[in-house]
Amino acid sequence: MDAHENLSAQSEARRQAPDRRWSPGETTRQDVLLRYLGAVAAAAAGHGALAERPAATARPAPPSPSPPPSPFPEPGQSVVREVMDVPAAHIRADLPYRDIARVLAREQAGALPVVDAEDHVVGVVSESDLLAKVAFEASGHRPGPIGGLRERRLHGKARGETAADLMTSPAITVLPGATVAEAAWLAALSRLKRMPVTDREGRLVGVVRRDALLQALIRDDAGIRAEVEAMVEATCPPADRDAVQVAVHDGIVELTGRMPAATARRLLAEIERIADVIEVKNLLGPGT
Repeated sequence: MDAHENLSAQSEARRQAPDRRWSPGETTRQDVLLRYLGAVAAAAAGHGALAERPAATARPAPPSPSPPPSPFPEPGQSVVREVMDVPAAHIRADLPYRDIARVLAREQAGALPVVDAEDHVVGVVSESDLLAKVAFEASGHRPGPIGGLRERRLHGKARGETAADLMTSPAITVLPGATVAEAAWLAALSRLKRMPVTDREGRLVGVVRRDALLQALIRDDAGIRAEVEAMVEATCPPADRDAVQVAVHDGIVELTGRMPAATARRLLAEIERIADVIEVKNLLGPGT
């Protein structure tokens, strides 16, 4: 079973699972998720493990020396700088915690990067960090003498008053030249919705959102159809092109019309190699 058949089988299995009622939009949502995971996995396999490619790294504070340059992305690959948000909302390390809550609310973000006076990313502060502080203050709870190490560390952190005290450090960051696939893989491993984008000196230059990575990895149906139609034009003789119709719905390609069997086999093999395609429905009749 090849990768596309595997993705299709997974999608069908989830549809038939008896232990859960599916909502009207669940099928589409699950297919999009499978397309996303398939695109990330295919890209990760094609470009090696992140450990071998330093373009996307977790960088401690203060910034470490610049890593060796990464190889240039292959032609046609999207990179982080093309999908990141600029300017990036951020929080100064000396900002009081009450002001942090206001900034998070204003930016409608669950977490923001923390920067020093030179704009180096030194950590990330989140709603969870603030919640821990407020919870400890409201409850008056204190860890006992035999309290768990994690609880004692959390209590010590919650006593802080500024972003530098409350933040999680080091921050997981990505370089603007990293491929979208690398950044998506890092976001998936780290369970992050937003990642700071830094230059090689660790200075903040933007932020990339998980949904932006998703949209960059998964083309819409119109984009898939355009690629398939280009394949039809390249594969078929001029006399056969007008006899083939292409339709795409939720990543499923449907071919109708007439085409010689040998040409159809070549075309189907090419279409099945498109990473965003979930399934190919061959409704072509024999041509002359």
